[in-house]
Amino acid sequence: MTATAPSFDDTEDFADADRGFIDRLDPAVVTADDGRVVWDNDAYAFLDKPCPETADPSLWRQGALTARQGLYQVTEGIYQVRGLDLSNMTLVEGDRGVIVIDPLISAETAAAALRLYRRNRGDRPVTGLIYTHSHGDHFGGARGVLPHGHEPVPVIAPQGFLEHAASENVYAGNAMTRRAVYMYGARLPKAPDGQIGCGLGMTTSLGTVTLIAPTVDITRTGQVETVDGVRIVFQLTPGTEAPAEMNFHFPDRRALCLAENATHTMHNVLTLRGAVVRDARVWAHYLDEALALFGADSDVSFASHHWPTWGQQRIARHLTVQRDLYAYLHDQTLRLLNAGLTGPEIAEELELSPELVKSWALRGYYGSLSHNVKAIYQRYMGWYDGNPAHLWEHPPVELAKRHTDALGGVDATVAKAKEYAAGGDQRFAATLLNHAVFARPDHQDARLALAEVYEVLGCGAENGTWRNVYLTAAMELRGTPATVELQVANPEMSMALTVGQLIDSLAVRVNGPRAWGTALTVDWLLGDERRGWRLTLSNGALTHRSAALGRSLGREPADLTLKLGKAQLLGLLAGGGLDGIEHSGDPKALTRLFDLLDTPDPNFPVVTP
Repeated sequence: MTATAPSFDDTEDFADADRGFIDRLDPAVVTADDGRVVWDNDAYAFLDKPCPETADPSLWRQGALTARQGLYQVTEGIYQVRGLDLSNMTLVEGDRGVIVIDPLISAETAAAALRLYRRNRGDRPVTGLIYTHSHGDHFGGARGVLPHGHEPVPVIAPQGFLEHAASENVYAGNAMTRRAVYMYGARLPKAPDGQIGCGLGMTTSLGTVTLIAPTVDITRTGQVETVDGVRIVFQLTPGTEAPAEMNFHFPDRRALCLAENATHTMHNVLTLRGAVVRDARVWAHYLDEALALFGADSDVSFASHHWPTWGQQRIARHLTVQRDLYAYLHDQTLRLLNAGLTGPEIAEELELSPELVKSWALRGYYGSLSHNVKAIYQRYMGWYDGNPAHLWEHPPVELAKRHTDALGGVDATVAKAKEYAAGGDQRFAATLLNHAVFARPDHQDARLALAEVYEVLGCGAENGTWRNVYLTAAMELRGTPATVELQVANPEMSMALTVGQLIDSLAVRVNGPRAWGTALTVDWLLGDERRGWRLTLSNGALTHRSAALGRSLGREPADLTLKLGKAQLLGLLAGGGLDGIEHSGDPKALTRLFDLLDTPDPNFPVVTP
């Protein structure tokens, strides 16, 4: 850390994190119906002790803050449950019951959070549900607070929520979920030399992911909704921390919800698990707009992670430095980009101002200056840096074979890498050893040497996600798989998707080369949707069009026509047959289509070929 880093004598964050404490879950362990542990916050009790040599002191401090668990009062009528998942669940009391904001990742943890609230505030019914944005840790536990059979209540989300929830959690969901295992370190041991959080929270819960589709869309800034007697003024913030996101204000309680747009860390412009690159420029704009719209009328601000900020001046300060952070990252990256520097070069050169560096809330615990700068470069310039040598490089395995051959073989590469590691250059040692592992995955000395280098890099990282990535990679290289455990295959996730999104989720699984020689059309006529869809497989691509029932879907009849409801369609896509479904044409057309779909491996290799 530099000389201008914030002072460890500053304990304001600890006072804020403890303020309003009411009760905690004891033990802080949540299990699924089958007895499987899906959350264990007690595993982080070691963070109460002094920081060891196996962790960065700044990240250790952040872990100690985010590990705090329990029910907290934010202000009159507003409460938060923290430390029962990666995110917070906020509860706003209304005339008749309670409005839930962001029901965590898993139904099990959300239900436990609601029980903790009710134990202290009474058995109030849930009278509304709000999703701040389209990431899974803000909607996955929906059925934990609104179980099947619950009376209908308003479910509020920003415009585009469902589309982006699908694109991030379904279309590329397999790859993102696999990479999230590394990013959040969910399979690492919780220990001083293991997982100590991820900067934004502790880790992800491993329960059942659900989704209840929104019933009320927020379509404009200034839109006012009253839920259970509670007035809420919304601010749309698309393209910030999520493609569909919103802040909102409770004017009668002078409280501002900042979703995930202003937390107590530098956030990701591009998350390591993968996502659409975020727009740091508009992120700064919307933070400034929030300050102008709500700053003077707010006595407390809170977010979907971390702890609140109290007092108008402190809220203004918090929003100002967060705004300036993203604006500075954006503008300075563009300045240096236009001077001819590449993403990695800018990441090494760019520094924050002393005033920004000394703010604890801007430290790179979750996002980092290094990978955020590269993300901004990627947003504007793409993967190619303009150097023709990088235009048509060999893929990783072939490149690794050639590098190791140039160095005299794998043994010589490992030996040279160990020299760099001994000299303190762990970054280049990792590069050489990665080539050795990709050239010879069975070379145990290379694997173990790379694991040792990753451990050094991980233990020295201030960024929580970097630490988790390095240590998870080391664990896998030593032979312990970091498998996907999150239960994402819940039929309700599919039920909430539109029919078009369901077709798109099939299209990205079509094995193009195997489908080159197959041409077919299938019509889905859904009575409960009052709409029909035509699926066309042609030249290895599955496309679709739709029209209201009774309107033509094409000049030629389909190979197969199905008349069904959405529930029947989901059963069909889950592997059920055509029994009970009215159909005409060739039933084998559907079989031919399904036979061309790949089933992705949820545990594909990452640190080995």
